[in-house]
Amino acid sequence: MAFHSFLLEPISCHAWNKDGTQIAFCPNSHDVHIYKKDGAKWTKIHELKEHNGQVTGIDWAPESNRIVTCGTDRNAYVWTLRNNVWKPTLVILRINRAARCVKWSPKENKFAVGSGSRLISICYFEQENDWWVCKHIKKPIRSTVLSLDWHPNNVLLAAGSSDFKSRIFSSYIKEVEERPAPTPWGSKMPFGELMFESNTSCGWVHSVSFSHSGDRMAWVSHDSSICIADATKKMRVTTLITDTLPLLCVTFITENSLVAAGHDCYPMLFTYDEAQGSLSFGGKLDVPKQSSQRGLTARERFQNLDKKASSDTTNNASLDSLHKNSISQISVLSGGKVRCTKFCTTGMDGGMCIWDVKDCFKSTGTPFAPPHNATGKYYMSHADI
Repeated sequence: MAFHSFLLEPISCHAWNKDGTQIAFCPNSHDVHIYKKDGAKWTKIHELKEHNGQVTGIDWAPESNRIVTCGTDRNAYVWTLRNNVWKPTLVILRINRAARCVKWSPKENKFAVGSGSRLISICYFEQENDWWVCKHIKKPIRSTVLSLDWHPNNVLLAAGSSDFKSRIFSSYIKEVEERPAPTPWGSKMPFGELMFESNTSCGWVHSVSFSHSGDRMAWVSHDSSICIADATKKMRVTTLITDTLPLLCVTFITENSLVAAGHDCYPMLFTYDEAQGSLSFGGKLDVPKQSSQRGLTARERFQNLDKKASSDTTNNASLDSLHKNSISQISVLSGGKVRCTKFCTTGMDGGMCIWDVKDCFKSTGTPFAPPHNATGKYYMSHADI
């Protein structure tokens, strides 16, 4: 594990380049900073200034080396590196509320932007007019789109929103791609088609993630739950209500394992049992001090924090975890979702941590469940990691 503290400001969002030598992040402002690793140090090499509002989403295309950003100014920009200078191209999203998240598609020929306008903008480049245009997915979204993730087929798009629902839409655009092949989520995929929808008990859907195969989709909600929908099991939805504070981000690290994090300030492992259709808590990957609050509900823990702050404002308790504030984003750094070897977290403490999967599981003694083989009986031991 390697922890780096860039600034005192919270890191709103981040993205890595292809080889993991540069990171772009927003320090809770209108700008994007790009840092390059120089030995053990990180040096700022670029600063992207074009947005008039806070930057809320960043994604870095690995093959084309283009950066896309979106913000509360209701705009998106595609940045291209020319002569060591990042040049922005404005993308008109046609929205009247803030953009909240952005993701390149796997083939990098389009990207999606979720917004407070209760819609998703699917943006693609129109060669004839030499500009970026967009189409809107609107129904049946009823509130702000908070998170997005692409299916490996470049067409299906997972979205989580503050109307307590996670959904999968088709974003097929005949002008830029061939007709998609059938998937376990469905075979008919016209633009904007709703392929899947699931309701949470009572919580904003903060983050969504497809598995490497695309047959499973996971999401975390503000009710401290984590869920998985399995398309190969007739859209079966498996839910686990955790005893943690709300989770804000989640990603698959193998076909059967996920890492999630949030207001508890440390990443946690969850494993999925395909045969039994169950989710289980696999352990904390950065274990803080044991607390007397263990076993309390999320609401009771929040109430205790409020009481402590009001009764003793001079006593600044220090967390024993690497992050000292909520973790807002997780990204797979190497190995991909099929066999992640390193992942990255950034948080509201202004810090960035790179986690080595092998070290995490060896230090915690947590069992590790990678994808099954054809027989469905193979599990990896620590010696195999």
